[in-house]
This record gives sequence, structure tokens and C-alpha cells, in this order.
Amino acid sequence: QGQLVESGGGSVQAGGSLRLSCDWSKFNYDPYCMGWVRQAPGKERERVASINSRDRTTYLDSVKGRFTISVDNDRMTLYLQMNSLKPEDTAMYFCAGNRWTSDCSEAFQYWGQGTQVNVSS
Repeated sequence: QGQLVESGGGSVQAGGSLRLSCDWSKFNYDPYCMGWVRQAPGKERERVASINSRDRTTYLDSVKGRFTISVDNDRMTLYLQMNSLKPEDTAMYFCAGNRWTSDCSEAFQYWGQGTQVNVSS
């Protein structure tokens, strides 16, 4: 527990940008699959983006072209750059991951506490 720590959430107007960060210095294993999952009130969690130790990325259709997931292995940090934000992007965003596997089709086992993103129209 406490191995994934998110930061960078906040409030922004539609069209704005935010960058989320996830400190995974206590989690870093190779191979891995890491990702961002969001949950809006009254809605199910949805995987926004993932990246594995082979640098393969996947994105939710609704964020393609707007969000970018990346990893800084030196700083042991996972990022989610979110541009052209929309009100429907409002949600709690969680950093999550699996270790000892680069298979991103598996459900995430490890989770951070989440960081709130609010996008106003």
C-alpha cells in the first residue's frame, strides 16, 4: 500500500490542460503495465490510458488525440498529459498498475488514492 502516489489534479476550464503525475518509486518493477483509470460520480471506472515496459500505449477512444501517457524511468514517475479538456473528463483519476507482467489486458492490482480533476464549461 502507498506505493503509488498521484498529484496534479485540480480545476480547469474546458479547453484547458492538466498534467497528472504518479510517483511509483516504491513500485517500480520490470516488466510492468501502468495506467490511469477514472471514475465520475455515478459511473463505472474506465481505463483512460495504459503503458507497458515495452512502451506500448493504449487509450480510451474518447481521449485519443487529447491525452498522452508517458513514463520517466529515471524519476520513476508516470504522467498523464491532458489537453483540450472537456466537462465530461471530470472525474477522480487513479494511477494503477501491475508488476511482473507487461500484459495490459489484465485488471490492475495496485492503486493510488486518486486525484480529482474538475473541468468546467
